[in-house]
Amino acid sequence: MKKIFFLTGLCLFPLLLFTGCATYYQRNQAFYQAFESGNIENAEKIIQQSEKKVKPKDRLLYLLNRGVTTRMLDDYRESIKLFGEADHMIEDYSTNYGAEALALVTNPMATPYRAEDFEKVLIHFYQALNYIDLKQYDDALVECRRINIQLHEINDKYPDHKNRYQDDAFAHLLTGLIYDALKDYNNAFISYRNAYDVYQSSYAKNFGLTAPEQLKHDLVRTAALTGFTEEQHQYEDQFGFQYQPTDSIGSSAVFFWLNGLGPVKSEWSVNFTMVKGKGGWANFVNDQYGLSFPVYIGDLSSHEKSGLDDLRIIRVAMPRYSDRRPVYNSATLTTASGKTYQLELAENIDAIAHKTLHDRLLREMGKAILRLAVKKGIEAAASKKNDALGMLVSLANAVTEKADTRNWQTLPYEVGYIRVPLHNGQNHLTLHLSPAVGKPTETFDVDGQSGETRFITYHTLESSPPQP
Repeated sequence: MKKIFFLTGLCLFPLLLFTGCATYYQRNQAFYQAFESGNIENAEKIIQQSEKKVKPKDRLLYLLNRGVTTRMLDDYRESIKLFGEADHMIEDYSTNYGAEALALVTNPMATPYRAEDFEKVLIHFYQALNYIDLKQYDDALVECRRINIQLHEINDKYPDHKNRYQDDAFAHLLTGLIYDALKDYNNAFISYRNAYDVYQSSYAKNFGLTAPEQLKHDLVRTAALTGFTEEQHQYEDQFGFQYQPTDSIGSSAVFFWLNGLGPVKSEWSVNFTMVKGKGGWANFVNDQYGLSFPVYIGDLSSHEKSGLDDLRIIRVAMPRYSDRRPVYNSATLTTASGKTYQLELAENIDAIAHKTLHDRLLREMGKAILRLAVKKGIEAAASKKNDALGMLVSLANAVTEKADTRNWQTLPYEVGYIRVPLHNGQNHLTLHLSPAVGKPTETFDVDGQSGETRFITYHTLESSPPQP
């Protein structure tokens, strides 16, 4: 019998090792290679053909990725449908106790993917862009309002406020731009003011990002157009420029630059030493990071828990982000007359991803330690029945200890924007990228009509391979 278990373990080891080591990014490499190379048609074909093979626990990621590819292929209605289903999945999520139990004896990859907090918000950002491109501005505003609702729900999860992503400045900015396009300058001013306040407080402190200059100009302009003279002069003094009435004449183009690709999740590990306590409790301690987690593991004096009694050091697998830094670090738009406008950073998705993951790191470590304690208890019970079975369980425990490396990996690294005045008729705008490698310029033809706002979105995908 022992020989049978040993041979079975040898047969299962390569499979367990493969499934335990490959990240979500590596398992879907064909799709990501096509997407990252800019072959969006092929990427859409690959992911569409894989739908039947997608496990229910990973369907949310399938919907998010396809929502991006269909949007980039200008199929806005299909993108709206896919993101809508993804949003409903998140809203309707209920705990799958079978999957949660399986995760305790394997790893978190066994549970349905719930999406990171900022990913939930960015669904509505993409939906707003889809509705803008369909010129359904009222629907776009609904998506912006849903961002605020989503953020309130996120904050309710953290009564201790140990999350730094409590508000989204770019969401307020986008809301203001839409109201501005509708000539609702009162609501545009309020949204711009909210955006400015979040940039200067939360974003400057947590993500190193202050309010763009373009936002300041739009804030002063809408204050003047609304008749908020006191606020207008207050911001003029604060920003060091004065509003010119000619700023409101003619149409304009709002250009969104989605630059690079967001980070992908990889894995790292932390070693903890167990220090026995009283009443069935033990502390798992890591002196390097100053961490200590109390975990109830039962009566260590009992024969059934003898395996836990031998436990001294455990390795905890944790997720971390690996950056894909964009090739281009700046961009300008030039008009046919030669006037140049510098695009400004409005949202640093990479920074938000890192900070939000760090904020929940301690909670994730506590869950991982509990998972390992449960695994060790099962191993001890198996060893009591049969030494070979215990060895096989120990082997399975070692190779299935894995962090959840799933995340929405078709997001941009960052989002920049600028407003460019347009003259009536055809306008030729040239995007200059720096450093000038690959495709240093791109031309856009925009039809300008007096008083109207045109929205343009462009995504440069060129990025470095994932870096630790």
